[in-house]
Amino acid sequence: MVVDTLENLEKYTALHPLFAQVAAFVKANDLHALETGKIALQGSDLVVNVQNPNGKKKEEARLETHRDFIDIQLPLSATEIMGYTPAAKCLPADAPYNAEKDITFFEGLADSYVAIEPGMFAIFFPQDGHAPCIAQGPIKKIVVKVRL
Repeated sequence: MVVDTLENLEKYTALHPLFAQVAAFVKANDLHALETGKIALQGSDLVVNVQNPNGKKKEEARLETHRDFIDIQLPLSATEIMGYTPAAKCLPADAPYNAEKDITFFEGLADSYVAIEPGMFAIFFPQDGHAPCIAQGPIKKIVVKVRL
């Protein structure tokens, strides 16, 4: 997991060949003006998903992992608390994987929590169990899906 401010996003472009496109998109667009929905930057390999989920309590936020995609999450309208647990410690270890949605959900609370404010981002790799959307009320956020 990586947590930092958007002004430093370009420093992470070496982590994946498509991260440079993400940094360029963030720099070139007014993220707050984007409408809810998906924007394909490079087919299904790089997709910007503008969302307006309702915030959840810690007890309601489920830990999740992905096998084929990296998540780059950017809260826009409010601070979002995100839970973190290494995937190897997520329980139960035999949770069913949904290949169509590239997601596995786990039971229990995260080991730790971090506040991601507007102007910040979090990157979750397949080894990072994460519980997003912990906030009060509806939030606007972007989740960039980057194929491994």
